[in-house]
Amino acid sequence: MEEIRGAIPADWEMDVVAAPADGQGDGGDASPEALHAVQGAEVYIGFGMPQELFLAATAEADSRLRWVHSASAGVGGSLYPEMRDSDVVLTNSAGVYAPAIAETVIAILFYFARGLDFAVHAQTERRWDKAPFDDPGSPVGELGGATLGIIGFGGIGREVARRAKALGMRVLALRRTGGVPLEEILPQSSYLLLALPDTPETRGLVGARELGLLPPGAVVVNVGRGSALDEAALARVLQTEKLRGAGLDVFAREPLPPESPLWTLPNVLVLPHVSGASPHFWRRQVDLVRENLGRYLAGRPLRNVVDKRAGY
Repeated sequence: MEEIRGAIPADWEMDVVAAPADGQGDGGDASPEALHAVQGAEVYIGFGMPQELFLAATAEADSRLRWVHSASAGVGGSLYPEMRDSDVVLTNSAGVYAPAIAETVIAILFYFARGLDFAVHAQTERRWDKAPFDDPGSPVGELGGATLGIIGFGGIGREVARRAKALGMRVLALRRTGGVPLEEILPQSSYLLLALPDTPETRGLVGARELGLLPPGAVVVNVGRGSALDEAALARVLQTEKLRGAGLDVFAREPLPPESPLWTLPNVLVLPHVSGASPHFWRRQVDLVRENLGRYLAGRPLRNVVDKRAGY
């Protein structure tokens, strides 16, 4: 907070809200303290901006709110009609999370490629078992030479691609503005990464039909938003063992409900939406906020401006 305070002019006032905040996903509810603080504010920085908070900040005809920065990468929870239709500039923290998430993705790829799941399961039973590694037809192999399909080639996708190529993987990518068509990527992808935002176009993008196009033994990884993947269809395919496995950090409902079959399938790795966790997070976050504050005060274009119509 002191670093950010030092980046604003002396005649500006910075009000730090001392109330619980939800840093998961797109942010939580508005606290009474935050509702009071945003009245008359020109700039708001937080984990998303709940609709109630935005309405409080813009209730007066002479509202001064000009810029909202969300410390999350996804901004679906902040794109209600009032925000979308306003002149308020919305920025996010895309890229701040990318290095840590990319390393988590690579770890998941190794987890399945090198059979670490077999070792973990055997260890819980104190069982010395080489069969999953040595038997003919074992799914244990190497990442080098394998194809990684990336659906969503933003900051996270690019960071993963850079690491995957260094490991000798072939990378195919799809993004909104171009790339290899989805129907061409899926049959070639030994590993499929979903790094998508939550938008009307991405919801349900990968369902039973798309999963059926993957080659036998493929691995699915989702670190974008749970809405992009049909979890019920994925569970059914995983139960048939057509797919090697799935590593999931995001889900349609969070926390993942206890009754979900994804909890107990042996070929699923469940993470509680923590792939971006890193001690370096706040350093990158503060650096981005300070740079954008300097740009804002100088009247220069901001970094990470969200296309409010596209949804990211």
